[in-house]
Order: sequence, then C-alpha cells, then structure tokens
Amino acid sequence: MSGQKPPTNVDSATAADVWRGCCNPDGDPEHLRTYIRTELLPAFPAVEAARFASLPARDAVDRISLLPDALLRNIVSRLFVTEAAATALLASRWRRVWLSAPLVLSDAYISPSAGSPPITDSVSYILEAHPGPFCCVHLVSSKMGAHRAQLARWLDLLAAKGVQELVLLNRPLPLDVPLPATLFSVTTLTRLYIGLWKFPDVGMIPRGTSFPYLRELGICSVVMQDGDIESVIARSPVLKVLSIQGNNKGLRLRIVSQSIRCVQICGSVLESITLVKAPLLDRLILEGPRGNTGGFSTRVLIGDAPKLHALGILEPGNHILETRDIVAGIKPSSRTMVTSVKTLSLKVRFGNHNDVKMLPTFLRCFPNLEKLHITSGKCDFEAGSARLNLKFWELAKPTENVKSCIKVLSFREFRGEIGEVAFIKFFFRNARVLESASISMANPSVTPFCTGEAFSKASKASDKTVSKSEINMVVLGSTGPEGGSLWYFKKGADYTFDDPFSAVQMRVTKDGE
Repeated sequence: MSGQKPPTNVDSATAADVWRGCCNPDGDPEHLRTYIRTELLPAFPAVEAARFASLPARDAVDRISLLPDALLRNIVSRLFVTEAAATALLASRWRRVWLSAPLVLSDAYISPSAGSPPITDSVSYILEAHPGPFCCVHLVSSKMGAHRAQLARWLDLLAAKGVQELVLLNRPLPLDVPLPATLFSVTTLTRLYIGLWKFPDVGMIPRGTSFPYLRELGICSVVMQDGDIESVIARSPVLKVLSIQGNNKGLRLRIVSQSIRCVQICGSVLESITLVKAPLLDRLILEGPRGNTGGFSTRVLIGDAPKLHALGILEPGNHILETRDIVAGIKPSSRTMVTSVKTLSLKVRFGNHNDVKMLPTFLRCFPNLEKLHITSGKCDFEAGSARLNLKFWELAKPTENVKSCIKVLSFREFRGEIGEVAFIKFFFRNARVLESASISMANPSVTPFCTGEAFSKASKASDKTVSKSEINMVVLGSTGPEGGSLWYFKKGADYTFDDPFSAVQMRVTKDGE
C-alpha cells in the first residue's frame, strides 16, 4: 500500500454535469458521489505536505530520535496513515509513538497494490490495532453493502475509541444500505457527515442518549423518515450547523434548537421548513429545490428566529414565505416583515410574470435589507413578458429598503433580457444609499446570447443612479457553470466570511473590521 492523494476538485464543466446528475434521481450515481465528495464533505486535514525527504547526517547522529515523544507524535499524526503505521517497524519506541498519536485516518489515502489486502481489510486492521483516541476518520472509498459486518464493527471501535470527526460515504450502488444503529453510540462526535446511506432507525436510540459535543451535522442523499433529523437535533445541545442534500422524499422540517446557527438545504424536495424556536439561527440557505413543479411550492415559515441575518436562495415562483402564519403576497402588512434579515439572495425568472410580480412583495418583507443578491433564472418566455419593462417597475413603485437601506447589489447570470434591463434601471434610479454593485454575465458557452450587446445593456442600465455615495460598480464576464457558482456546504457554514452569498468575500477579522 502507498499514500495517494485523492481528487480534491472538479473543473467547471464537470461540476455543472455533476450538479445536473445529482439533481436527477435517474442520473449517474457515481456523478452524485463525486459531487458529494468534492463539494459537500469537509476537507480532510491536509497531509500531502508531510512527506519527508532526508539525507543521512554527515556525523551519523540520529537527531530525529533525540526529539521528545510529544513532538514525534505530532510529526507522525501528519503522515499518511499507512506511512504513520509503518514507522512502528523502525523500533519499539516508534511503535509506542504511533500508538499514542491521535489517529487521523482517511481510506482515500490507502491505495491497494498487487497482493495487498483490500481497503476494507486495511481499515479494519488500523482501527483494531490503534488504541485511540481517533481524532479524525474519513471512510469514503468502499462499497459497504457487501461489508455490513465490518461496518458494524468499525462503529463499535469508533465509539469505544472516542472518534471526534467522522465522515461515512458509501459507494453506490445500492443507495439504501442501512447504517447500523450503533452509530448512535458514538457520543464523542463533534462533526458527523454521512452520505448515500439509509438512516438508522431512531426508535433504536436508547432513552437518554445524547450527542453532547456534536457541533456540525451533514446528511447527503440519505434515505430518511419524518422526524429522524428532529430526533438527532433534540439530542444535540451544542449543534451549530445542519446541512442536508439530496432528500427525495419530500422533507418537512421543524427547527427547534437553542444552539443552531446555520441551516442549509440543497438539491432536495423540501415541502416546508418551520423555524419554531431558533434564537441563535443567523443563516438559512435553501438552494436548488427539486421537484417544485405542478403547483408544488416550499413553505418557509419564520417563527421565533430573532437573529436571522442571511436568507436565501428564495425563488418567488417556488417559495411561499410565511411569518407568524401570515403568507407574504396574500396579506402584506407589518406582520409579514422580518426585520432582522440584512442579507437576502433571490433567484428570479425575469421572463416569468408571476416571479416578477412577487419580487416587490418579497422585498417588502425585509425592511432593513442591506445586501441583495439576485440570480436571473432561465425560463421559456411567456406571452406578455415584453410588458415586464421599466413602466411595469415604475407602476410597482420602489420599496423603502431599495430607496434607503440597500448598500450592496449583485446581479448574476445577466443575459440582457428585457425584464433584467428594466429591473436594473429601476433599481439604480431609486437606490439612494447604494455603495457597491456588480453585474455578472451568464457564460455564453452554456447560455447562448450576444455577450457584447449584453455588456452594453448592463452598462447603460446602471449608469443613471441617484445614490448619494460613490458607487463601486463592475460588470463581469463568466466562465462558471450555468446557474452561477455551485452551492457547497463549506461556503455557507464558513463564519470567517460575513456574507455567504457574495462571490467576492470580505473576511471578518477578530476586530470585526
């Protein structure tokens, strides 16, 4: 066996194909697995720079062996796991060092060679041989449908040896291999991500079981029952980040948590999400809803979430926003307003009359909005879409937040359509405090349009502004995949950045500057 660096990224074209595949239940399951592994799972601690190349000392003195055990353990823990285990062959002292170093294991770095045991056997040997603790274990390379007994034994060992970060990704097919209920016995976890499994039966959780240290939970293309997620949340008193991808059943989620700060759901059939009681929640991100056709919409009910700061990516044609049981667009009033939201991301089909009509209503729900991110969605143009021009927006009248609150505007996937141009003209003629704006073109290689004409329209639409500030304005091209940047969990949960929807991120310093 030898250390081998796993794939870490995919190019734009491949990423777009992967995204379309993961949103299609009949798509290539290996594309789905690639998307989960590269875009959603947390990165494994970097060890590729830990290889050592050394020449014998001129005086033949073994200076490495003179180092204290604590420093040697630190060195060993940064090696590929197979190389770290091999140090035990050097001498009895090195075996003691390896056994006392916290285990950092990813089976993606185990590459079986001719005559060597399969990956699952190597993982079993390492988990059995090392006494723990297990700092970080990523098991992402095996088809566990044929190794269920080994999987159950792994979870027993992980629970007994105190694993802190655990990532379990199955190799399809099949897509519904059940995770053993012993997963619930791993109570030392601080971070857990599972992908391409069937969720364990929550009825098997012993009474009183909790996950007292779990801060981050990711569930990717996992077959679940209603109430499974809520049951885990209720047992996780310090959970901060919940990420869900690829739920096909029709998810109805109720958030009740005193600790959670970020909820993000992508590529899922989401029927409803209700923020029942989430006093610390500041980010709610809903991206790429699936199956929202034929009149089906996602109901987003914002109840007790007083610190909700960033919300998106709402689609006026697919999301129904509710606050205190009042539906936005049906009974607009002060009771429909969410005063805490400062950053909003929307996806609007500017050729769709219903989407455009709902856009001012959505904006009125967020009176203190400071940053607005809009992605222009593609659609088949309807009869009457030509009337969605500047006159339409003048009759609609600007909302108060457009006139006096919004400081940052980003508009993505601009193609120069009538509705897009009209909205941008309307916005710049009414945004009095605007400070920064960017308009990004769609990628002409995947969305045919005249780039030069679109650039000209974008520049002209934005040149008449009433803002009292000097505006930092840019018009950009794009080589990214259709639909703008792909969403990924890491970006949404990265609190070193203030705005999870911004393409140009401003890092938050310790001083908040």
